[in-house]
Amino acid sequence: MIPDDAVSDRSATDGEVRGGTPRLVEANGVRLCVQTFGSPADPTILLIGGAGSSMDGWDEGFCARLAAGGRHVVRYDHRDTGRSVNSPAGAPDYTFSALLADAVGLLDVLGAERAHVVGISMGGGLAQCLAVTHPGRVATLTLVSTSPAGPTESKLPPPSERMRAAFADPAPEPDWSDRAAVIAYMVEAERLFAGSAPFDEDAVRESSGRIVDRTTDIEAALKNHWALADDEEPVTVLLSEVTAPTLVLHGTEDPLFPLDHGRALAEGIPDARLVALDGVGHQAPPARVWDTAIPAVLHHTDRK
Repeated sequence: MIPDDAVSDRSATDGEVRGGTPRLVEANGVRLCVQTFGSPADPTILLIGGAGSSMDGWDEGFCARLAAGGRHVVRYDHRDTGRSVNSPAGAPDYTFSALLADAVGLLDVLGAERAHVVGISMGGGLAQCLAVTHPGRVATLTLVSTSPAGPTESKLPPPSERMRAAFADPAPEPDWSDRAAVIAYMVEAERLFAGSAPFDEDAVRESSGRIVDRTTDIEAALKNHWALADDEEPVTVLLSEVTAPTLVLHGTEDPLFPLDHGRALAEGIPDARLVALDGVGHQAPPARVWDTAIPAVLHHTDRK
């Protein structure tokens, strides 16, 4: 179990939920860094980040508002991000299935028999696999800015033209020892994935600086999830076999997975519901849509 002093608390004066101190724990045989918000007595929401994303990909304010709604919110650093275990840049020593097992192991460490699982992008793929391979551990499923992890009946649209151009001619790598250069590189990457709503460059720059400062090896963090070797026995996901109640949150202007990817999830998973986030790109719900996204998640997770 996570030590008592890692449990977050609620201010007696204003109801604000503070995150507990991030802690290193042993899960699935490796060191992972985890932070919790709210009371362990409340239903657990496990937030699974996307490729290259540490726990910081889930805004602290977003986590705090979910916790204020009576949820025990958990965010964590994937391998090679933040303070979790890392391998050499460009040479990850694990596969996708290990990241899946990490999520299960973390639930074990937390003592959470079941959790409301929220996954974004690659984390959405992990969440779908988790729902299929460990259905008893998934109380509900929320899929954010992601795509079906298995076959679908319809042909899904490719990334936007600007994304395809960026993939064909990627920006040069920064000097990984130059903090300012790495932050600038991360800001421009975030700009590429954003929707049409105003891009808050100052906030993204501040967040990127915080990520760089708490990451053991930022080069490995930004490279290794894209270099994962294929699993010998990959998990097969058939959307029709997902039994967890499912909510899909998808930006109307996602340049990587256009909105039809979200529609395919909602249509393929029995009784799933789609909430389209206007003007949002391929990103965690930004603060301007929290009044839509957070009540949707709280309502969806209002069950044991």
